[in-house]
Amino acid sequence: MIKFNEIKIGDYVRAAYEGKEWEGEVVRLNSSEKQVCVQTDVQEFWFDEEHLFPIPLNEASLMALNFSRQPNDDGTVKYMKGPFRIVAPSADDFSHIEMWYREDRRHHPDVHFIHQLQNHYLDMTKVHLTREAVF
Repeated sequence: MIKFNEIKIGDYVRAAYEGKEWEGEVVRLNSSEKQVCVQTDVQEFWFDEEHLFPIPLNEASLMALNFSRQPNDDGTVKYMKGPFRIVAPSADDFSHIEMWYREDRRHHPDVHFIHQLQNHYLDMTKVHLTREAVF
């Protein structure tokens, strides 16, 4: 479950209800009811926070966000989207990442899920992290 105060409009989440699960983008928030409107591939649905789950931060999720991958000689892997960078200790290890955007460097931020990465990205770049390619 994702806490309501961690969610921002534009975040990607997984939502589950009555045995069905969707991945989508948060498009509206209702803070008085602690409900989140998620745009899925079908339509928009409202969910309570206990029905929202994070998308794990891994290579597949970064590739879905149009990051490019660069393996380094020391075994680390750099993921890039425009001038934004993430370095992971290895291709399958995102436990101790570093990220930077221009002069803003963050060593080992508490980022384990895509919505957390999106919130850091927004804080650092002032632009929301989406699936759109950056050239």
